[in-house]
Amino acid sequence: MSKTEITTSNAPKPVASFSQGVRKGNVLQVAGQVAFDPATNAIVGSTVAEQTRQALANVAAVLAAGGASLDDVLMLRVYLTDTAHFGEMNEVYNEIVTQQPFPARTTVYVGLPEGLLVEIDALAVVD
Repeated sequence: MSKTEITTSNAPKPVASFSQGVRKGNVLQVAGQVAFDPATNAIVGSTVAEQTRQALANVAAVLAAGGASLDDVLMLRVYLTDTAHFGEMNEVYNEIVTQQPFPARTTVYVGLPEGLLVEIDALAVVD
């Protein structure tokens, strides 16, 4: 079984040697998505809420290109730059991720390039 690269113009193009997503069989891994507008590559928003919304939209776009949706996600990993941002991110996350059973989730605190506050990746299994 070979790997298939997943690409879409509805999510930002990678700036290094990695794919937006990779699918092997029914497993789809979405690379970490940040709050870049896919049309302009500009950061969308200056708040954690705005950036979380855009990052999840980018994740959803790659999932769709790979034949999946947020409902197929088993695991989401959220990377934040500040522990104080958790509540604001979680509010938006709870608005968007509504299908039970909810995916498993890990949130970690990291350094991201200037202006970016959140990054999100996903692991999905497609039926």
